[in-house]
Amino acid sequence: MAATADSIRLNLTPPVRYVLRLADTALIHAQRLGEWCGHGPVLEEDIALTNMALDLVGQARALLTHAGRLEGQGRAEPFSEDELAFLRDEAQFLNLTLVEQPMRRSSAHAPGGDFADTVLRNFLLATWFKQVWQRLAASSDADLAAIAGKAVKEARYHQQHAGDWVVRLGDGTDESARRLAAALERAWPYTNEMFARDAVDAEAQASGLGPARDALAADWRREVAAVFSEAGLTLPPATPFASTGTLGRHSEHMGFILAEMQSLQRAHPGGRW
Repeated sequence: MAATADSIRLNLTPPVRYVLRLADTALIHAQRLGEWCGHGPVLEEDIALTNMALDLVGQARALLTHAGRLEGQGRAEPFSEDELAFLRDEAQFLNLTLVEQPMRRSSAHAPGGDFADTVLRNFLLATWFKQVWQRLAASSDADLAAIAGKAVKEARYHQQHAGDWVVRLGDGTDESARRLAAALERAWPYTNEMFARDAVDAEAQASGLGPARDALAADWRREVAAVFSEAGLTLPPATPFASTGTLGRHSEHMGFILAEMQSLQRAHPGGRW
């Protein structure tokens, strides 16, 4: 997405980057989950997916507000959550690349995954978020610790709900197991980025702001493996693939997500309902 006249530019210090990585991952994951609204396989799951998307929007709002305060030290007025969500260009979004990937086919010929992709990805991400929030409860940043204290409860529910579906599909029919295995093959290479340590992680760990991503790997793999065992899946071998969304370098899907998500605010700047 090319820069536009109303785009904002941030001073991306390591603490701001650290918080935005979480905020943007929650926000874009919520945007993808929201695509299921009105399209769920059954009414109960349609509502559940929408409610989980709303939980993630709430987490993103709190984190974006906090990122604005961190970034705005010395600025007359910090950027708001709306400005950070709707007026940043693609290169300043720092989400995991996994959340950008298509989650639902809009037709038989449209690119994207199916319900198995949604279930599997939601489980992998909820397990990751739970590990993050549990550790952030002890953050040296009191505001971030408070956000984590609420968010961890939501992540536990998301993990349990999605994990139940993983088992249901994996231990179901031959067709559901085949689709789940295909979804795992599509998603797994992107999980490397969840645990890719860099200078932002190192500074966060040293300052007590939060955990480095590589510190999450062992517990995440243990919890994922336990559910996979029930579902008849095994953890795939590691791959050399390295996605780079948390560095601001995104897949081809990100521009389309932002075009849809930001269109109203960019067409009517400052608009309010």
